[in-house]
Amino acid sequence: MSATAIHQSASRKAVLHRMVMPSHTCPYGIKAKDLLERSGYEVEDHPLRTRDETDAFKAQHGVGTTPQIFIGDKRVGGYDDLRRFLGKAVADPKATSYRPVAVLFGLTALMALAASYAVTANPFTILAAEWFISFSMVVLALLKLQNVESFATMFLNYDLLAKRWVPYSYIYPYAEGFAGLLMITGAFMWLSVPVALFIGTVGAVSVFKAVYIDRRELKCACVGGSSNVPLGFVSLTENLMMIAMAIWMALAAFGLAPSGAHPM
Repeated sequence: MSATAIHQSASRKAVLHRMVMPSHTCPYGIKAKDLLERSGYEVEDHPLRTRDETDAFKAQHGVGTTPQIFIGDKRVGGYDDLRRFLGKAVADPKATSYRPVAVLFGLTALMALAASYAVTANPFTILAAEWFISFSMVVLALLKLQNVESFATMFLNYDLLAKRWVPYSYIYPYAEGFAGLLMITGAFMWLSVPVALFIGTVGAVSVFKAVYIDRRELKCACVGGSSNVPLGFVSLTENLMMIAMAIWMALAAFGLAPSGAHPM
């Protein structure tokens, strides 16, 4: 084997030191091993099986965390460092992202199409459109209610009514979920329509003022208080959807608009 071939072979070998203890296996160590193997590296795996062994390794190499990856004579570093070394993107936990909302609306749309098909054998119905908005309202409420305290804190940054009456910031997700559930059933429209119309209108006005008049850069509480979704079009859309749904169902109840399969 030539010197070049030997060098190339050595360069495709990686040494991985990671925690594999009886009570804890480091997930980033598992991810690092998988990433190396998928990238064509032969991995020499060195499990650190005790706390003393782990601390001794950190002290020896002057590092504060594991896993640690070595390729050739170079210490690459931890999992994020490995991703950078391989030319792959590293997620920034503080970066703004519309991904949570895109996934949510995508799945609720598919749920509505599936439910419509199960009921009518046709996915593309007025009922599917109604269910899409109703399902979205319920799922959005669920995400807010995972940590209602965190949601309320973020909501108070921009909602006009919540700033004047703090309990509204806690009531809002329950009201949204309640209205969405009633709209799915098609029952008690006299209650769900005013609730959706009220919270949707207050929300839309609040978002429009904060973003488009005051030009404030805030995070949206629409998918919960821990999200990095920027306040703006998405939150405005959420509120406009509730307003549209409320108006549509009110018109359908009086026979002024076509309705879905469920009673109005």
